[in-house]
Amino acid sequence: MTNGAGLDLAGLDKAQFGFPGELRDQLVGAVLDGSKTSTTGVVADYEHHDEALPEAGERLVVVDSGDRPVAVIETTEVRVVPLREVDLAHAVDEGEGYDSVAAWRRGHEEFWHSPEMRAAMDDPDFTVDDDTPLVLQRFRMIADLRA
Repeated sequence: MTNGAGLDLAGLDKAQFGFPGELRDQLVGAVLDGSKTSTTGVVADYEHHDEALPEAGERLVVVDSGDRPVAVIETTEVRVVPLREVDLAHAVDEGEGYDSVAAWRRGHEEFWHSPEMRAAMDDPDFTVDDDTPLVLQRFRMIADLRA
C-alpha cells in the first residue's frame, strides 16, 4: 500500500506513542505540529517484546488511537543511556511542554509505573531508577498522511 507521498506503508513498522487514548492523541498531535521530535523508551520493554532497538535511518508509520496511519517519521539518532543521563534538550524535544529534566522524569515515571505499562511488561512491580537503560530516539516527520 502506498500513500500520496509515494511511501510504501506496508513495509513500515508502527510508531505507537504511549497507549491508545488521551496521551497518544496528545503525542501524535505534537508529532503532527512539529513540536515532538524525540521520544523515550525503556530497553527492558524492547527486550520483553523481542523487538530490535530503533536505528538511525529507520522509517516508521505513526498511528493514532484508532490505529490509523497519520504520519511517517524517520529516525535521525538513537542513544542508549541510563535514566540519570537524560538531558534537557531531549526532554524539551519530546513536545510535552517540559521545561526541566525533573518535570520530564516525573511525567515519564508516572507512565512507566502505570498499570498499563506494568501490564504490558507482565510485571506488576515494574519500576525504573537512575540506572535503568533508556532508548532516546530523535526523529523527523517526512510525511503527513492525513491529507
